[in-house]
Amino acid sequence: MTSRTIQWRPGSLDLVLERPEDAPARIARLATASPAPSAVPPFRAQPLVELMVLGEGRGLSNTRFTDTAAGSRLRFVDAVERADGDWRELRVRQRDEVTGLEATSVLRARTDVPALQTWTEVTNTGPAPRVLQMVSSFASGALPETADDGDLVLWRARADWCAEGRWAAIPLSGPDGLADINSELHRHDGRGALVAVSKSTWSSGEYLPTGVLASARTGRAWGWQIEHNGAWRWELDRRRDGANAVSLVLSGPTDLDHQWSTRLLPGESFVAVPVSVAVSDEGCQGALAALTRQRRAIRRAHPTGDALPVIFNDYMNTLMGDPTTERLLPLIDAAAESGAEYFCVDAGWYDDGGKWWDSVGEWRPSTGRFPDGGLARVFDHIRARGMRPGLWLEPEVVGVRSPVAAMLPDEAFLSRNGERVVEHGRYFLDLRHPSARKHLDEVVDRLVHDYGTGFFKLDYNVTPGPGTDRGALQPGEGLLEHNRAHLEWLDDLLGRHPEVIFENCASGAMRADYAMLSRLQLQSTSDQQDWRLYAAIAAAAPATMLPEQAGNWAYPQPGMPPEALAFTMINGLAGRLYLSGHLDKMSRAERELVADGVAVHKRIRAEVAAAEPFWPLGLPAWSDDVVALGLRTGDTVRLAVWQRDGGPHDIQVDLPGLRGRRLRVETEYPATLPGWQHRWDASTARLTVRPAVPGPSARLLRLRPEH
Repeated sequence: MTSRTIQWRPGSLDLVLERPEDAPARIARLATASPAPSAVPPFRAQPLVELMVLGEGRGLSNTRFTDTAAGSRLRFVDAVERADGDWRELRVRQRDEVTGLEATSVLRARTDVPALQTWTEVTNTGPAPRVLQMVSSFASGALPETADDGDLVLWRARADWCAEGRWAAIPLSGPDGLADINSELHRHDGRGALVAVSKSTWSSGEYLPTGVLASARTGRAWGWQIEHNGAWRWELDRRRDGANAVSLVLSGPTDLDHQWSTRLLPGESFVAVPVSVAVSDEGCQGALAALTRQRRAIRRAHPTGDALPVIFNDYMNTLMGDPTTERLLPLIDAAAESGAEYFCVDAGWYDDGGKWWDSVGEWRPSTGRFPDGGLARVFDHIRARGMRPGLWLEPEVVGVRSPVAAMLPDEAFLSRNGERVVEHGRYFLDLRHPSARKHLDEVVDRLVHDYGTGFFKLDYNVTPGPGTDRGALQPGEGLLEHNRAHLEWLDDLLGRHPEVIFENCASGAMRADYAMLSRLQLQSTSDQQDWRLYAAIAAAAPATMLPEQAGNWAYPQPGMPPEALAFTMINGLAGRLYLSGHLDKMSRAERELVADGVAVHKRIRAEVAAAEPFWPLGLPAWSDDVVALGLRTGDTVRLAVWQRDGGPHDIQVDLPGLRGRRLRVETEYPATLPGWQHRWDASTARLTVRPAVPGPSARLLRLRPEH
């Protein structure tokens, strides 16, 4: 077999691409720009692109997305490089002569980040229409440079409402991994795979669109994220090529999983969803650190929200969707005294009847809830106390009892078989339609211009199933087009209102993906109301999103023991503090403890926005008694440690990067409560801490080298 190679080194990456004359192009190496191993990994057969085409199917009968017939026939045409500032781009074009389809793999990388963003563009250059059923955004068998996949471990996270970010390690050679069926004996690949699939528009509702594969032996690791606000799939499987190689395939929606396909007429093109793949020589946590750098590289800059102002929201464990002027005014005063800079009036501000779930969509302030001056009086009081006002909004839905449901045409809503999709008493706006976009533009513009709204919590609590077949070959195609129209609407909104902060929320973090988070300033990490359970969510959140975007609720309450109050404040301080709670009913001592936490956030927020997360006790399990998150900025390490049960007993935290250094260990918060005992052993790089009391307790520690 004749093969040529292309080596692409955009900076921190080393990509080696093989382009045989009689086989598809494939990635032979994707790693850091450190020297290549002396032992060359065995031949990897996985094509660079997998392409399912109706009438072509797979070359091997199975339900995974390797061995696609059209993908196996692609042949290299050309590769073009270009530079754009700190970014480098490589475009690799291939063609299938049977179908006339050309697939161009677009790979982008910043010179200072060991990661690439990539997608596939498919163009029909043939004479006949072709129906695509799946297009990979990334596919490779050059996984972390090991000749034996027996030492590979997959890190995958499940999610659920109020139970986000539950990571687990799956050894590929273990009982939950990929079975070795002795493919050489059978002369046949297996048919199974390790698969994660999203459903509908909750892109992180069941599994996270993020994963890591690491070699326990070499430390080489890949981390990935699918950057789409709708349906996606990723899979790991084995291929028979003499080494039982493992393939990774990342994609958006598929016909098999999401009722998606699209027809390309001659000359038409389709662009797959973007994904990012990061590489590291330092295992799973190194790959997550590289993904952190990639997330900062691809996200939009915001003139206001990037300063991480303290937002008080009246919802969580406080007013719970039942605001009135009488309840809000003292809460506003207390939030201001505690140091909040924004005050958000959450759900219910538009409701006059008490049953608003299926009547939303007009988004006009209630007159009954806000007598004597209306919502404007409440907002004036927020501004008078030195804060900017904000509102909760669920823009993508219209209640079945809303007047907007009759005002807009049927074409403005997601539908199937000519009937509007209904879920939990709501219709779904189809943002492909200009009247739906116009309605939402008018709503947001009115609330900004008439009321001076400076913050919006954009929520999303229901999903439409497979999608809409209006103007689409299948519902999944209509949904993908709607997803992309939603992103276009957000881009336009952010361009018109650059001074406004927009939070991404979907029943907590059910749509926490980097299609949304590359645009919006922060992400609510959960709707979890139990502050003890929230610790695991807060600690795990930076594996999925930037620490400065992780809006962790801190909802201290009057009557809480001081240790419990500090615990919930540290939940917030572990990322981007998102404050709630009945501050207006607190004692002076309780309010001072809250204000101290707010002051700490303001003091450290610039460092959090540049921090690299790490997990010295490992990624937290849901039921762990002790949870820890580290945030490293330069020489300073901040360490949040939660004792959720038991104790007090010694907690040992290994920090190998600080071996041999003298450290100054300080309690950053709470400074006024009895301190935890701590002991640093520079020779073993082990920090031992001991809580002051049994039961739930937490501390935010600051570790700095002594020079």
